[in-house]
Amino acid sequence: MFIDKVRIHVKGGDGGAGCMSFRREAHVPKGGPDGGDGGHGGNVVIEADASLSSLIDYRFKHHFKAARGTHGKGSRMHGATGEDLVLKVPVGTVVREYFEETGEVGELVADLTRDGERVVVAEGGHGGRGNIHFVTSTRRAPAFAELGEPAQEGWVELEMKLMADAALVGMPSAGKSSLIAKVSAARPKIADYPFTTLVPNLGVARSGDLSFVIADVPGLIEGAHEGRGLGHEFLRHIERTALIVHVVDLTGDWEGRDPLQDYEIINRELALYDDALAKRPRIVVANKIDVAGTEEVARKLAERVKADSVAAAGGDEFAPSPIDPKLYRISALTGEGVEGLKAAIATKVHELREEARDREAANVQYEHVWELKREERDKRFTVTPLGGGVFRVEGAQVERWVVQTDWENEEAVTFLQHRFKRAGIDTAIEKAGAKDGDEIRIVGRAFQFESPTAHEDVYQELDL
Repeated sequence: MFIDKVRIHVKGGDGGAGCMSFRREAHVPKGGPDGGDGGHGGNVVIEADASLSSLIDYRFKHHFKAARGTHGKGSRMHGATGEDLVLKVPVGTVVREYFEETGEVGELVADLTRDGERVVVAEGGHGGRGNIHFVTSTRRAPAFAELGEPAQEGWVELEMKLMADAALVGMPSAGKSSLIAKVSAARPKIADYPFTTLVPNLGVARSGDLSFVIADVPGLIEGAHEGRGLGHEFLRHIERTALIVHVVDLTGDWEGRDPLQDYEIINRELALYDDALAKRPRIVVANKIDVAGTEEVARKLAERVKADSVAAAGGDEFAPSPIDPKLYRISALTGEGVEGLKAAIATKVHELREEARDREAANVQYEHVWELKREERDKRFTVTPLGGGVFRVEGAQVERWVVQTDWENEEAVTFLQHRFKRAGIDTAIEKAGAKDGDEIRIVGRAFQFESPTAHEDVYQELDL
């Protein structure tokens, strides 16, 4: 089954807790702290795999969680790191953030276009530090350690877009499936009624020493750019292709359509869906020349294609144009003209590949933009007055600090207070209008606020 869009929930492994321990051996008086760190939790990683052709593995299972880190122990024994969970997806998969509560798609996380390319979508929590890390000149025997950090979690959308060199587009029953069957080993369903092809088909074609991957995209209709006839579901598979092969049925099919009008409709739908598609290199193919009475239509179509090619080149007949000025006349049924068309597609794809390789070499890709954005967003926090002397503080990093704190340990709470000071949280709360004695709520806990300008310790936890 062909599945090309899914949404899954991913959660990294929680970090293990650090250990609070002191060295206890004979003949070693006043042994110092020796608590080990907790292990980091495993990450959830999405990796492109060229052997996959669908997202069907995620059709029924939607929740994935990596292994957690183990707790630290005494004698400076650190906990083991949790194993990463690697989710395999087809090459050409786009990964985006997804917010289930609102049903909105967020930022682009990654575009996995090469075999083996991977991205971390849910980072495991860091292991809590053991008490060996909290020794200072004034605190020689820290009696606290950090709990493990909660892992990142959330929904992501996986959308597969075909990675083909050339895509066959056209109206339903234009002969696209017959053509891909003729030029490659693909065997799509072929019948004499529209919408026979309901999912894209891929085939590998060879002409001389050159080869290319060609996609048969289901037929488009007028209004496809607005989603009519599952237009969006099909059009997105054309976005990656280097070359568009526009197939026109010279007979107008059983509906008696005007082939020239069909040609204009498809061009318009591509441009309305994505302006870049209108400028994509294109070859126009006139199919079904074996049918009597199609010569005049082919002649008119050839004139129109040449005019469009000149217009795309800025009106200069001799300037390079994204539209091939030649109309390729074929019969997908008898095979007439197919070898010439295949050679033209192979040559054009080879040229486009070389151009793309040159551009890739000239441009340095920075692959960690999303990770930096996530880290920056992680550190942000907001202070919201709820009325009646109550304020709520929200922010991923702040909330993790609170969850990591052992609230049964007074030293651990004091350490959290200093963390808040250094991050400027207490100052932000005061600027929001909080007064001494007001209630501050953070991730299910409530604190009594004391002005940092008047007191060294800012928070005292309330008994709830």
